[in-house]
Amino acid sequence: MIGLISGTSMDGIDVAVADLSIHGDVVELVPVQCAEHPFPEDLLAMPGNLAEVCAFDTSLGQAFGEVAAGYLPADLVASLGQTVHHEVQDGECLGTLQLGQPAWIAERTGLPVVADLRVRDVAAGGHGAPLASTLDALWLAGDAPAVALNIGGIANITVVRPGSAPVAYDTGPGNALLDAVVDRVTDGRKRQDTGGELARRGRVREDVLKKLLADPYYARPWPKSTGKEVYNARYLDAFAAVEPEDLLRTLVELTARTIADACRAHDANVVVASGGGMRNPVLVAALEQALGPIPLTTSDTQGLPRDGKEAYLAALLGFLTWNGIAGNTPSATGASGPRLLGAITPGAGPLRLPEPVTTAVSKLKVGEPKCAH
Repeated sequence: MIGLISGTSMDGIDVAVADLSIHGDVVELVPVQCAEHPFPEDLLAMPGNLAEVCAFDTSLGQAFGEVAAGYLPADLVASLGQTVHHEVQDGECLGTLQLGQPAWIAERTGLPVVADLRVRDVAAGGHGAPLASTLDALWLAGDAPAVALNIGGIANITVVRPGSAPVAYDTGPGNALLDAVVDRVTDGRKRQDTGGELARRGRVREDVLKKLLADPYYARPWPKSTGKEVYNARYLDAFAAVEPEDLLRTLVELTARTIADACRAHDANVVVASGGGMRNPVLVAALEQALGPIPLTTSDTQGLPRDGKEAYLAALLGFLTWNGIAGNTPSATGASGPRLLGAITPGAGPLRLPEPVTTAVSKLKVGEPKCAH
């Protein structure tokens, strides 16, 4: 399986190769390889009119196909694509749009492609996110109670507690607002605060933080989701007079506190983190302090590299669909029930799916990696 995703930060195209198999009620995922490829610079601006949407969908699909072609041979490709819009009103997800046309991936690789993985969950009344809850709930089954955390443009958690249905939701901004500040103050020359260099020079402005924490999103009940439709440069217009370094350090604190508040609300024994935000030492230190006695570790300690976990998620979701297994977690997304996710684009040959698996899957075993990440 080849898994592909470009996250909300649009800082790269992540790819993961995994061997997947089913043994009774256990899915085994053996990591083979994962990497990050540059996101096409000419696609960094979100499309506006329909002509731009068409061009973006085409060009990103071609870029995904080119990346996937570098990891052949394989049997199947799964793509989570690029979310360009996620419409949430009054706590209800009304629609979601991911681009990166899978036909181009199928044409370039000759392989069938499972894509458009969020929409079916939304059609069933869910948020289509966080789909990481599917991997997390199977992966951490038996750990009590553990919280899986991913810090991308938006941060999300999955709460896994034996005997209880998994809970998952977006906690709020991860890197999205930090990236927006850097993009603005450097006139687009930089897209992220690499190593937290700018935030490290600033101080937490408690007055600004208080206003940020008053955002009603944080108090809303789960399931819930959000995106850069909300947490973007315009969101920060009210704080234009704040020194950039102070604003960055304050936003780091916002991300850390909102994540920690969510983890404490579920009595977490441990937080297992992944995603691009874990590359920022200032954010990691702030999160460790905000979590207090709750230990913070990374997904690497349990076999999944922090930078590749979302791409392995794509591979897993595609594998589940291919085998006729529901890929959503209704208690996490809010869907009315389990659903097969996505649409399948045939490869070069006839489309031949395996016999559907009828045994309920209850655990994900991560095998020994076949090569170094």
